[in-house]
Amino acid sequence: MARPGSGVLVSLGGGYSSQSMARVVVWEWLNEHGRWRPYSAAVCHHIENVLKGDARGTVILGQVDPQLAPYVIDLQSMHQFRQDTGTMRPVQRNFYDPSSAPGKGIVWEWENDCGSWTAYDMELCVSIQNAYEKQHPWLDLSSLGFSYVVDFDGMSQTNRQSQRKRRIRRRMDLAYPLIAGSIPKSQSWPVGTSSGTPCTCQQCMLVHSTRAASNAILALQQRRKLYGTEGGANAVVRQSNTFAGSSLWSPATTVARGHHNNISVGGGGGGGGGGGKVEMNGVNFRCAPAIVTLPSNHALTINGQNNLNRPGTQRITVTASRGSVPPGVPALPVKNLTGSGPVHPALAGMTGILMCAAGLPVCLTRAPKPILHPPPINKSDLKPVPGINSIRRKTKKKHLRKGKSPEDVVRRYTEKIKTAPDEDCTICMERLATASGYEGVLSYKGIKPELVGKLGKCGHMYHLLCLVAMYSNGNKDGSLQCPTCKAIYGEKTGTQPPGKMEYHVIPHSLPGYSDTKTIRIVYDIPAGIQTTEHPNPGKKYSARGFPRHCYLPDNEKGRKVLKLLIMAWDRRLIFTIGTSSTTGEMDTVVWNEIHHKTEFGSNLTGHGYPDTNYLDNVMRELAAQGVGEDNLKD
Repeated sequence: MARPGSGVLVSLGGGYSSQSMARVVVWEWLNEHGRWRPYSAAVCHHIENVLKGDARGTVILGQVDPQLAPYVIDLQSMHQFRQDTGTMRPVQRNFYDPSSAPGKGIVWEWENDCGSWTAYDMELCVSIQNAYEKQHPWLDLSSLGFSYVVDFDGMSQTNRQSQRKRRIRRRMDLAYPLIAGSIPKSQSWPVGTSSGTPCTCQQCMLVHSTRAASNAILALQQRRKLYGTEGGANAVVRQSNTFAGSSLWSPATTVARGHHNNISVGGGGGGGGGGGKVEMNGVNFRCAPAIVTLPSNHALTINGQNNLNRPGTQRITVTASRGSVPPGVPALPVKNLTGSGPVHPALAGMTGILMCAAGLPVCLTRAPKPILHPPPINKSDLKPVPGINSIRRKTKKKHLRKGKSPEDVVRRYTEKIKTAPDEDCTICMERLATASGYEGVLSYKGIKPELVGKLGKCGHMYHLLCLVAMYSNGNKDGSLQCPTCKAIYGEKTGTQPPGKMEYHVIPHSLPGYSDTKTIRIVYDIPAGIQTTEHPNPGKKYSARGFPRHCYLPDNEKGRKVLKLLIMAWDRRLIFTIGTSSTTGEMDTVVWNEIHHKTEFGSNLTGHGYPDTNYLDNVMRELAAQGVGEDNLKD
């Protein structure tokens, strides 16, 4: 049945009254594209329960969602940590109206190329649900930065540029947790305590100093209102420099004095010590040039208001045009999330709060775009990598040899122990002196449940039946990996789908390697059908972002890394099929714990140069996969 009324453009001006006492809590994590992705309602309930018990504790996400088993959240630093790779991502605690989609347990999703469903960002979900409830026939998402139109009659999403159409769906799920009372203070920075000796770590010092500065300015404003004093602070500020120079702010950047407050933000002029100085009626705070993080597709304008605790649909004002910064409005240069800059990112929040509380307009400029690719190159300029004969490799699926049964593999790398020590088998957690925990579950000829074996290299001991069970549940490629020390026996291979790898030298230099040319690696893997070695045999898998370009310096160590990467490619270890940690998409080709540099001329994403430790780090990652320097042939 057709829906009455006309379509609607998304407006961010809506929301709920700031006097409302009930809030729906949605926990979100920041992906590589600068978008906040919501956790499920069940996970948010779990986080809230842990938060009530210990505001500085750790949340183990695998306790409520098995797919999130590698992840934990540190509530003190407000970061998600992946235990197997060490990857850290910021998290935040966002608030929505109880009558919105998360409060009702409504989830909007779109169908990806694999036929599975991906949830929209919570901001989009709320906007889509609002339009749906008002019975609009369609919704234009362009004002939110997405070139899509949602058609409620056909339950589809159409790309305005390519006209590609995808199915969407609306489903009911668990409602997100509800809290009562006023909105808490922003929890995008570390959680502190209000009693005892104050923490002296850098992050907490920044938070405490920001609160003190904010309170001082607010008290000053209250005195002005009380005594009727006029004369606000008039900003006379130059626009900030770009990242091309060493200083983020012009030395002459100042704010003119008002009647009761003196505020100056500088980067080497008059502040002393290379930092700026903020003075507020006798209260002095040292600060440094501010660095602010924003998604590249948003511009945030703050006009004398503290937006830290505004509801989700009110928090960001997306400007339709990308015009220049208005005269007299200080522009705070943005920076990436890696924290690699010379100034702590929380200082941006300090500066924003100080200037907003003082009634000064603040304009946060857009982040510089990463330089992903080199300038155009003629084919005649592409040269083979010295010391490497070929320029291309194709994936070859290695089949197991006849006679390589699980029992044969285990016997090959272990030796039997006559008298078992008085310790646990770390696979089944039973004592080595007793039978294996797999007794009665598995049965292999010649492998008795009480037999114990010692691995040849590392000497760790296990029940032989437990090792057989572990091998049978793995890739079954003829190799064995010690579950305690991760030592690899034999040649480990992976489940990388078919594709090709190309490599050549280009006549350009990477940042930090100005004296050498660059090795460019091009990976290309098409979409296909999963086989028995993959998570969902017979189901389609997607391949996003291919061909992928990666870069190494053309020096001795860079060529050594390339040889190791070629070996890892031949062993099908570079990629695998799984769930994307960036988009959450399932059944897609993802990196397999061997990091690559995909940013050619900058390092805004953390995947570029300069990075003096990268070559050593990636060699350690390759060695952990069984691809070490000792495997290289002269």
